[in-house]
Amino acid sequence: MSASTRDAVDWKKVDTIIEDYGAQKSNLIAILQRIQEEFRYLPEDIMTYIGTKIEGLSPATVYGVATFYAQFSLEPKGKYIIKCCDGTACHVRGSMPVYMSLKQRFGLEDGTFTSKDGLFTVETVSCLGACGLAPVVVINEKVYPQMTTEAMKIIIDTILADEKGE
Repeated sequence: MSASTRDAVDWKKVDTIIEDYGAQKSNLIAILQRIQEEFRYLPEDIMTYIGTKIEGLSPATVYGVATFYAQFSLEPKGKYIIKCCDGTACHVRGSMPVYMSLKQRFGLEDGTFTSKDGLFTVETVSCLGACGLAPVVVINEKVYPQMTTEAMKIIIDTILADEKGE
């Protein structure tokens, strides 16, 4: 986290989150979940801080937990997290053109998953457990079945219109 980002952190909010759950080792995952919900990722400075606030933890332990579980991200995520299934059923039924169209639309190059405006993060997942609905895309936990590039364009256009208040 850069110095300017670090200065922008509302440390009282971080303290409130820790206090709400209780500064105990057993509450670490819940605290990290809430921090990620608040900041859309787990900033390194905040993880270090948590490691100093919870007795019996070190910053290294907090980092270890954050990197062990796939639900946590050390990079900022968008307001809308788009998960494109690339499991066998979805792949065979055309999930990769949908994924590639999203990457192109948001200008995401290799190693980049979040749009520059911070609205969208595009990820692939191995299986969403909805093979009968393939290809499947999930946006913020809402399932979109039998997805096509054309249908995805309409969904994204609708989200963007809602963001603009149209």
